[in-house]
Amino acid sequence: MKKYQQLFTLFGTFVMLSFMGCSSSLFSPTSSSNTTQRSNTQTGAVLGGILGAAIGGGSADQSSQVGTRAAIGGVLGTAVGAAVGYSLDQQAQEVAQVLHTEVDNTPMAEHDHRRNLVVSNTEKHVKIMFRDKMMFATNVAVPTPSAQREIQQMIPVLQKYPKTIIQVVGHTDSRGTYAYNLELSKRRANEVGRILKRAELPNRLYVKGCSFSKPLVPNTSAENMALNRRVEIYLYPNQASVVDPCQQ
Repeated sequence: MKKYQQLFTLFGTFVMLSFMGCSSSLFSPTSSSNTTQRSNTQTGAVLGGILGAAIGGGSADQSSQVGTRAAIGGVLGTAVGAAVGYSLDQQAQEVAQVLHTEVDNTPMAEHDHRRNLVVSNTEKHVKIMFRDKMMFATNVAVPTPSAQREIQQMIPVLQKYPKTIIQVVGHTDSRGTYAYNLELSKRRANEVGRILKRAELPNRLYVKGCSFSKPLVPNTSAENMALNRRVEIYLYPNQASVVDPCQQ
């Protein structure tokens, strides 16, 4: 009975730290990309260690074995968690470098109309946001030649991480019907995905259109609508990290 109580305690701590980690990465301003890299790597290590200890402790029947296996599980989990966190941090830095920008995890970066490109990351994924005005002509799904060159610049980085899962997502503003914008956002995501597929990347790749279901800001002005028209590329370390990008 005591063993199960310990497992529940560990699981509760894991859940609490998960929310803490998400909160700090998504909503807290970051003073520098190096600070974010340390934070994400440390978060991955802590969460991995707790989960590893819970799994290790729950895999034995006798108390001495519980302690030993929990310790081993904790060490292994910490190593795995830190490796995942570092890999995402490293990918974000490398993508930002080839796109001639910096990783920016400040909450308002994507809301800045002067920014046509934003690279950010959390402990669960890397996100590259391309603003519509640098990607497509009006009502056109095929990226402009300059946009295609931007996308192609990321390919050497992606080739270094063949296990990374890639998700391309299209977003529109609210002008027109939901159905029309859903189709447009799908076609734009597909066209960006097609550029990556032509490079014969071994990565699993998904595309999705969100229409105007996830605006960054209310569609109340031309400037706001321009912010909401975008394509996002997510990079995930594993299937468990994949999110529904169309949900608020």
